Amino acid sequence: MLRSFGEPLSIETITVAAPGPNQVRIQIKACAVCHSDIIFFDGGWGGELPAVYGHEAAGIVESVGPGVEGLDVGDHVVVSLIRSCGTCHSCSRGQPVNCSGTFAIDDDAPLHDESGEVVQHGLGTGTFAEYAVVDASQTVVVPSDIPFASASLLGCGVITGVGAVFNTAAIEPGSHVAVIGCGGVGINTIQGAALAGAGSVVAIDVADGKLSAALSFGATSGVSALAADAVAQVRELTDGRGADYVFVTVGAKVAIEQSFGFLAPGGAVVLVGMTANGVTVDFDSTALASMNQRVLGSKMGSGRLPVDIPKLVALYQQGQLQLDELVTGRFRLDQIDEAVASVKRGEALRNVIEFG
Repeated sequence: MLRSFGEPLSIETITVAAPGPNQVRIQIKACAVCHSDIIFFDGGWGGELPAVYGHEAAGIVESVGPGVEGLDVGDHVVVSLIRSCGTCHSCSRGQPVNCSGTFAIDDDAPLHDESGEVVQHGLGTGTFAEYAVVDASQTVVVPSDIPFASASLLGCGVITGVGAVFNTAAIEPGSHVAVIGCGGVGINTIQGAALAGAGSVVAIDVADGKLSAALSFGATSGVSALAADAVAQVRELTDGRGADYVFVTVGAKVAIEQSFGFLAPGGAVVLVGMTANGVTVDFDSTALASMNQRVLGSKMGSGRLPVDIPKLVALYQQGQLQLDELVTGRFRLDQIDEAVASVKRGEALRNVIEFG
């Protein structure tokens, strides 16, 4: 489905190319609606149109290009926007989310309209479609008995939230944790904190319903972000010190600025949610330095697909990680506007577009 920031485009047919070297073509079976896609839809990150977005997906390998190893036709895979060359400085340091390598798919666009003009390959993934061509490094094989809708969440929301806890922050057992925002990424941050053995996990949100839901995913308590005494409540719940780690999982200026009030001496604010371009925040730099506090950025949970996805799958199979329960609504592709609107209204943990 192609949209021009809410207005339909006139393109009726899009051609998806055969996979080139080190590329794979996937028959998409499920793609979740992520806030990153919505920011692009709304023009918050610029970009060119027409474009196909979608980046949190699962499907079946239809064909593989030359040089692809470890993937076979018929494999069930998770698809993500994370791609890595494996040889650049960042990849060699185990930071594929910062990969600076070059990819043939960027020079030889896989999507074209009926006249042969290029259609932008949104987020290098383009999975709000029946088929997608991606770099092989963007896929990981998963067991065929995992439902596609559940598996799709591993590609972004789950690896981002859980990864922020284990990879970016590497929290210590017994730590006091606060999570601002209890949407799809926030709930998975809460799950990650519980799995990591946090001493307390305080969920913070403006919606009472989301605070209630957070308790079923591992939060030990909930605090309204709108409460006049929110800071005092968080301190009371964390032995009077504040949280050792405050994860901000919503891309909102007010949430980021509020996070410093919840933070304990020696603690870290972890920025997980992405704002639109140009958003700046104010904080007291002297207080931050004098209390030995830190600010950490966490892109895609500092994820490493070949390492993290199998671990997450194992936790799901062991009953320790909830995936099925994260799927709030299921929609057809022609219902994508409804799915997006539901997310914008704050009704969903993860809405998923499903393909037959």
